[in-house]
Amino acid sequence: MKKITLLALAFVAISFASCKKDRVCTCETSGTLGTTKDVTTMYKVTKKDARLMCVGSQNVHTNQAGQSSTGDKTTCTLK
Repeated sequence: MKKITLLALAFVAISFASCKKDRVCTCETSGTLGTTKDVTTMYKVTKKDARLMCVGSQNVHTNQAGQSSTGDKTTCTLK
């Protein structure tokens, strides 16, 4: 009886470990033309996979003289 109970508890714990559900990634881009907001909904993904897909960035421009300047910056948050 104890083995069955332990196996049942282990199964429940494993099933919650990779919980797939809908996740929302909100990205805000600020640059020379102002600020824009982009909302993306990812359906039935794990939190780990959603983190991999919801990333920010920053553009760096380099001219022919080798001088660099920063461009648009995107900041993303996962809900």
